[in-house]
Amino acid sequence: MLLNDVNPFPLSTRRNRPLILDGAMGSLLQQMGAKVNNKMWMSLINLNKPEMVLNAHEQYIKAGADIITTNTFRTNPIAVNKYGKSINIQKLVRESVGLAMAAAKDLPVFIAGSNPPAEDCYQYERKVSIKELKANHFKHIDLLMESGCNFILNETQNHFDEIKIICNYCSKNNVPYVLSIFFDEYYKLYSGENISDVLKYIIDYFPLAIGINCVKPHTFLKYFNRLKINYNWGLYLNCGKGEFANINIVSGVTPNGYLSTIKKALIKSPSFVGACCGSTPAHIKMIKEFLDEKHKN
Repeated sequence: MLLNDVNPFPLSTRRNRPLILDGAMGSLLQQMGAKVNNKMWMSLINLNKPEMVLNAHEQYIKAGADIITTNTFRTNPIAVNKYGKSINIQKLVRESVGLAMAAAKDLPVFIAGSNPPAEDCYQYERKVSIKELKANHFKHIDLLMESGCNFILNETQNHFDEIKIICNYCSKNNVPYVLSIFFDEYYKLYSGENISDVLKYIIDYFPLAIGINCVKPHTFLKYFNRLKINYNWGLYLNCGKGEFANINIVSGVTPNGYLSTIKKALIKSPSFVGACCGSTPAHIKMIKEFLDEKHKN
């Protein structure tokens, strides 16, 4: 593995291209026949049908991903507790990370540990306390790193209280991390803060990079011209059809259509690019082929 750097993203400068993050796990597993659990999303598949998760990781690696994301979007303590059945969280996280490691083998691939919002991604009002938020993120982040992740990918974060908790904990404990934010069409978090203010806060806690994820391509492009960047950053946008909260996710953006958005983002030199809900290995493969052609000389 390419582990000579604590921060993987300087490799993007040496390669003269952004690192390629994988695409969606949950919606790809749906397409492969996995069933959604309303509380646990796709995390139970790690135990029930591990070969399916392994195959999904391998497809993304074959498509050209430099970074693969663990299928741990709902292995966090609050999600598991809401499920209400006896599950060993340590085992669930360990098995999930192990599948990503098995897919990566000895290839030059980084493993990003997916750490989601404690509750639903598209939930405006919090139902848990700050104490519960802290316990949830502290435990999940520790389990992901102890299980072998190279860094933590804190995804779809749209509440400032959680962002503060994650940034403080990772910075204080020297946990390598990326903080990926999700915002609405008014360029605000669901907790109401302007993105510019949130970015200023995050930068002071020295993440490996700041990401924008799950935002629809047209919303991202409207915001893109406002984005002033002097830090490692990346994007992996929503390629799904319909509303954000749909449980059954289907692709609504073609690989070629998504590539057109990525091409525009390259103007501001992202450190990594990938795709989110509704995307497939075909989306990642098209990005890889374009970047290979662009930088072959």
